[in-house]
Amino acid sequence: MNTLEIEGDWNIIKGKLRQRWAMLTDDDLAILEGKQDELLGRIQRRTGQTREAVEEAIDEYRAALAMPTRV
Repeated sequence: MNTLEIEGDWNIIKGKLRQRWAMLTDDDLAILEGKQDELLGRIQRRTGQTREAVEEAIDEYRAALAMPTRV
């Protein structure tokens, strides 16, 4: 996977997170790679969700991206 693909996937995940938790801002989601704990903490703080719930949502979006789509 190249950098462009990773950035595209992250943009999709950010959009899905914003759909699920509309109170998240672009600043909340502008965490660079390698700062996943900070991202999880920001989402938790903004939404009041548990870490496990946030991780589960992110994992669901990642899994959905990994699945091939049928045309």
